[in-house]
Amino acid sequence: MILDSTYNNKEHKQIINDLIGKPYSFFESLRMKGIGSKRMMIEKVSPNLESYMNKVSDINYANMEMRPYGLLIYINKGLKNFTWVIPYYQLVLYKTNGASIHAQGKFIHFRNNKTFKENKSFFRKLMAAKVRFDEQYNFQSAF
Repeated sequence: MILDSTYNNKEHKQIINDLIGKPYSFFESLRMKGIGSKRMMIEKVSPNLESYMNKVSDINYANMEMRPYGLLIYINKGLKNFTWVIPYYQLVLYKTNGASIHAQGKFIHFRNNKTFKENKSFFRKLMAAKVRFDEQYNFQSAF
C-alpha cells in the first residue's frame, strides 16, 4: 500500500500502525542501534511504481524504517513524499548488484554505490527481523 505522506494525516498513521505496528520507542531504537536506513539512490522500479518517481533525469532517493511487523519505504518525488507500507509476510529481498525489495506486485532496486554500502548493517537487521517474524509461523513440512 502506498500512501501520500506529504502532509500529516491521522488516518494514514492509524492504517500504518494497524498494518505493521507502532514505531519503536526511543530506547528500543537505541538498543537496536538504529531502525532507519540512510538515503539510498533508486536505480529501477516496477512499472506500477513509475508514477511515484521523478519524470526528468533527477536522481530518485528513498530511505527505510523498520517497524515491529513490517517496513516503511519513504520515497521522495520533488516536493511530495510517498510511503510504501510493507508487512514482513509480503517482503522479499534480493541482493543483486545492489538490493531489490519486492512486495505486493511491485519492486524497487537500489543502486550499488557508497550509500548502499553504508546501509549494510541496516539490511542485516532487516533480514534478522524478517527471519524472527517468519519463525513464528514455522510449519512442519509433510515431506
